Amino acid sequence: MTDMHCAIDAQAKLAECPRWDDRTQTLYFVDIDSFILYAFDAQSKALQKREFDEEIGCFSLDENGGFIAAFRTGVYTFDHFHGDLVPYWLATYDQKTTRFNDGRCDAKGRFLAGTMYSPKDAFNGALHQFSNGKESLIDQSAWTSNGLAFSPDNTIMYYSDTPNHVVYQFDYDISTGNASNKRIFIEFPRGNGRPDGAAVDTQGNYWTALYQGQRVVKISPNGVILEEFPVPATYPTMVAFGGPTMSTLFVSTCRAAQTEDELKTFPHAGGIFSIETDVKGQVEPRFAG
Repeated sequence: MTDMHCAIDAQAKLAECPRWDDRTQTLYFVDIDSFILYAFDAQSKALQKREFDEEIGCFSLDENGGFIAAFRTGVYTFDHFHGDLVPYWLATYDQKTTRFNDGRCDAKGRFLAGTMYSPKDAFNGALHQFSNGKESLIDQSAWTSNGLAFSPDNTIMYYSDTPNHVVYQFDYDISTGNASNKRIFIEFPRGNGRPDGAAVDTQGNYWTALYQGQRVVKISPNGVILEEFPVPATYPTMVAFGGPTMSTLFVSTCRAAQTEDELKTFPHAGGIFSIETDVKGQVEPRFAG
């Protein structure tokens, strides 16, 4: 296995939500703090960007080639990279304290997205589900919603609360979209990294970026850490599988939180890093409407 290297030197303040488009061999990702969605063509190496008027926390690809995305003011769709935003659900929370952060679609094309509550004096971060033009609430007990992922058989949903260092499991009914039986999957000790964005490989292992932990960890379905992969940045934010064989692991990172001394050590912080793995990731589900 090769060492992790910088694949896209984006210099992003807060790169997040790397997402591989298997149809076009494109890696998308966002810079939340700069209000930007990026598209990186893996063949031509061309990098496009689209700027918005507010934070874009996460997004999923649409079955018809467009996007659904969760912003501070709510959830919107757009039918191509530069398409007009169409409101899907407008936020009912206090936008001064809350914005969307992490999310993805389940295997039936429902879009799930979680919020973060900036004051962190109450567990007001929530996980929402969007499908058939409607919104429903799955969970509301987090400071910062993160780490959303599903097992290959779609019976387990993972969901992390980053500031609390914990990843949860739910039983998930893919036919109805109901999540139940919330329990702790793994809890990380304080001071050695916090579980941020994640992905599950085809073998059912949960891969999570440890924010402020300078590494990615691979965790078995029963909660045992199997491997750790150093990242040349202090603040990894999320992982995604992609590449021609779905065995490339992409890792987004944060630049804004790095100190000047840390940037001397990690000059490519804020970029997208990659490493070839010995497993394959799941193809990302698309939004069904």
